[in-house]
Amino acid sequence: MKPSAAAAHSLQYDFDLTRHNTLRLPARAQAYARFHSVSELLSLLAMADREGWPVRILGGGSNILLNGEVPGLVLSSAMTGIRLLGGDEQYQRVAVDAGCHWHDWVCRSTEFGHGLENLALIPGSVGASPVQNIGAYGTEAGDYLESLTGIQLSTRQWRTLAASECRFAYRDSVFKRELAGDFIVTRVVFRLRRQFMPDLSYGPLKAWSESTEQVTPQALIAEVCRIRSDKLPDPEVTPNAGSFFKNPIVTASVAQQLQALHPSLPVYPQASGKVKLAAGWLIEQAGWKGRWLGHVGVHDRQALVLVTDGQADYAALRQLQQAIQRSVMAQFGVALEPEPQVF
Repeated sequence: MKPSAAAAHSLQYDFDLTRHNTLRLPARAQAYARFHSVSELLSLLAMADREGWPVRILGGGSNILLNGEVPGLVLSSAMTGIRLLGGDEQYQRVAVDAGCHWHDWVCRSTEFGHGLENLALIPGSVGASPVQNIGAYGTEAGDYLESLTGIQLSTRQWRTLAASECRFAYRDSVFKRELAGDFIVTRVVFRLRRQFMPDLSYGPLKAWSESTEQVTPQALIAEVCRIRSDKLPDPEVTPNAGSFFKNPIVTASVAQQLQALHPSLPVYPQASGKVKLAAGWLIEQAGWKGRWLGHVGVHDRQALVLVTDGQADYAALRQLQQAIQRSVMAQFGVALEPEPQVF
């Protein structure tokens, strides 16, 4: 079976991925293609089978670490359709193609329903959002995801997974575990509330809501964008991958011991009985905020964000990551886990 004309046309060899990851780490793919349809995707996968190429899927490149040469075929979705499936008195169901830009989808989502407003301005694609179970300001993508469809690479079988099968947790899902690197998401179905009931539990959003005349979906999205822009650097200007470390989850007794030693430590009790700690606070207290090691550093306004000057490679970033982890472990006895995945 020969590749379709569209698939053959889109295929590029020795493709530079430097501008396709928000940290701007240098890397090249043996082969790269964007697929615009399911049939084109299948044709590209058939080609990869014939060539014996491993296959990797690349979204917006905002939560990955590239390390030099990438063997095989790297695929990106160019499918950007949005379709209303229907609903009931409380919810609307909307199917969104994986290639849609996440922030653009959040802005459009208010035409159909509500719930995603707090996730505005998060970089990346819709297809990548379930992998990380992206979240911000009290909301997670998994809260509003009904199901997703895609192809499992190891079996070449199409699968539709319900939200429960995705095993969403804090910055986690089945796609970072059993299905890590083994699933191409092609479509996500969201279940949005018809009624606008904003989550304003995050301190700055609560303060804003108390000082504004009316909280509307558009106003909330604008305020979320303002808060994120104030706190986080624009990856187009300063290469970064957003929050680099997960906020660690510890037992209540460990949190109590740490607070006794460090009274200003922010803690966030969880429904599970455990406690979430603020990784940014730990990193800042360990003396890393604003510090640089060569071409990589810690953002001077948000210690949770690692940045580069555009000249860094994976080894330099890894060196900084490990230095921060050692410092926090030595000072607080807490292990930090990075959010971005090595590609």
